[in-house]
Amino acid sequence: MGSRVARMRNRKRKRRSFFFRSLAYAVFIAGIAGIAILGLAKLLGPPPLHVPINSTFYDDNEVVIAKTNQAGINREWVPLEDISDELIKATIAIEDKRFYHHHGFDIKRIVASAIKNIKAGAKVEGASTITMQYARNVFLSHEKTWTRKLKETFYAIRLELHYSKDEILEGYLNTIYYGHGAYGVEEAANYYFQKSAKHLTLSEASMLAGIPKGPTYYSPENSFEKAKQRQELVLEAMANTGYITKSEQAKAKSENLTLVRKENRKKKEAPYFLDVVEEALIEEVGLSKETIEAGGLNVYTTLNASMQKKAEAWIEKTMKNNDELQAALISLDPKTGAIKALVGGRNYEKSSFNRATKAKRAPGSTIKPLLYYAALENGFTPSTPLLSEKTTFTFNDGKETYSPNNYGNRYANDFITLAQALAVSDNTYAVKTHILIGFDKLIDVAKKVGITTKLPKYPSLALGTEPVSMLELTQAYATFANYGKKVEPYVIEKVTDANGKIIYERKQDQKAKQVLDEDLAFIMTHLMKGMFDRNLNGYTTVTGSSIQSILTRPMAGKSGTTETDSWMIGFTPQLVTAVWTGYDKGKTLHPINDTGYAKRIWAHYMEDALQSMPVVDFEPTSRTVGVKIDPLTGQKATEKCKQTFYAYYIKGTEPTDVCPLHGENKHEQSPQENKEKKWWEILLKPFVETSTIKMPER
Repeated sequence: MGSRVARMRNRKRKRRSFFFRSLAYAVFIAGIAGIAILGLAKLLGPPPLHVPINSTFYDDNEVVIAKTNQAGINREWVPLEDISDELIKATIAIEDKRFYHHHGFDIKRIVASAIKNIKAGAKVEGASTITMQYARNVFLSHEKTWTRKLKETFYAIRLELHYSKDEILEGYLNTIYYGHGAYGVEEAANYYFQKSAKHLTLSEASMLAGIPKGPTYYSPENSFEKAKQRQELVLEAMANTGYITKSEQAKAKSENLTLVRKENRKKKEAPYFLDVVEEALIEEVGLSKETIEAGGLNVYTTLNASMQKKAEAWIEKTMKNNDELQAALISLDPKTGAIKALVGGRNYEKSSFNRATKAKRAPGSTIKPLLYYAALENGFTPSTPLLSEKTTFTFNDGKETYSPNNYGNRYANDFITLAQALAVSDNTYAVKTHILIGFDKLIDVAKKVGITTKLPKYPSLALGTEPVSMLELTQAYATFANYGKKVEPYVIEKVTDANGKIIYERKQDQKAKQVLDEDLAFIMTHLMKGMFDRNLNGYTTVTGSSIQSILTRPMAGKSGTTETDSWMIGFTPQLVTAVWTGYDKGKTLHPINDTGYAKRIWAHYMEDALQSMPVVDFEPTSRTVGVKIDPLTGQKATEKCKQTFYAYYIKGTEPTDVCPLHGENKHEQSPQENKEKKWWEILLKPFVETSTIKMPER
């Protein structure tokens, strides 16, 4: 019996010995493994934190106008000091209250969690620390496997070895998902409460801190009741941790929270303009689309947000009763080429096609300032008279004819001056001018001012039948506004990376190139003011008479209308703006219901956009001289002339004769006598090939 007891004791001793030896071996192996893991983690160094960050776009006052949205992800990285203390404490209290006391994983929490899960027979509580969640968010997927869990733990160790607790917490708060595409606390605060994370109240912070456990389930937008219940748990955890008092808990719990309504959320500003910016970042700066979307860039643009809003508002206000008609607008600084406002269509969500930069449309009579500048270069002056009457031009040895029509088939049936022809938009005068100076002259001027579209040598080119882009036309008019100096339109001033390092900056010494004669450019600009001057009314009214009463400052411009397009382009020394209205698929404009919009949009927008700027006019150049003329004869006006127009000329080309109709030596002249005296009215037959020519336009 004694020997049997002894044998049993001996076996127990052996078992205990084996157990402790095995435990010692396990601890030793675990220690070795732990040391190896730590050594490997140390050797590998800090894991690279390649976190996709939205790029930010600023207007010309460095106010944020947009952020990129990669695959529905919105994220803006903010430093820990720019996050409210309440949100930091709320997050730690509900997610990882021992965050500042463990080294990446919390043994006590793991054991406690395991016991609860065993008792419940299911997983009711997780043990992931903030560090482990951060590792998962940045480096891993969210699949529930042991492999992923081990990787998560290893990355957590690497993070803890190489980054401070505050750096880890900052990273976590900037990468955690809060639902509805909002990643990070800054985007979440903006999404739900339309404020910065720095300014969250305790009540707001505690509600946000509860969302990451189940972004869909606990989103206050999806279920305010569930979000409120989760918020109460967060507040209780904060009170139990000692972050807040019971009274603060009760106050935050009872506070009424107001969420941002969906319809009040900030919509994407200037979407067509931002598309142009993205193209420039790729083509001019040399960045990839991926870098633009998620590289955390800061892009400083030329956009003036106030002008942009005014442009969009005036388009919609003016066209509110016509939903089908499309519109586009470009507004830029003629001194620099900086685009200040750009509208490529009436609804970006319905159509992202940018009509301001991509479409090519017939410019109509807006081409005439280029034609008449070419005429000034070739001997014309504001007083040059040509006959305004129904005319058929014969070409190609009599095989081809062209009969342009004036708007409404109205003609002076007499001689009119260039000044009046431009103001009333006489088509016969334009075609005659085109023929007299030679077709090449208009094409040459168009190339000089930035029109890259190939233009044919047709007589109808004088009436703008060949499609060009709105951006080209705007640049051309800016050249006149800038006294003949051509500027290149641009949209980006500067680009910095996520750390503020400049990676692109527009050169400040990029000077405008003098492509037109300074004096003639001024004369042409002054002639374009004539469309608003009723003293130039003749057989018909000046084309700007319908909007002249809106304007309170000197402006120059030209309108144009074809069967499918309506234009208005004009400028002051500070701003040049082009407006187009029409249908996308070439549908004919209704002569009453679809016309007049472009002019009204332009006039109201220009007045509104320039409201805070001083009223300035174009200063005459040193080689020009101003003369008050009678617009009917083009000669010096007398006190008896009922209508007068102050025109400018190159010194030595100004009229010296007094108006024969109202001067001292006045005598009656028949139209036939008048015609016979105008020797330069002889039309030269050009040797050009013609094709089918569209009906002319005003």
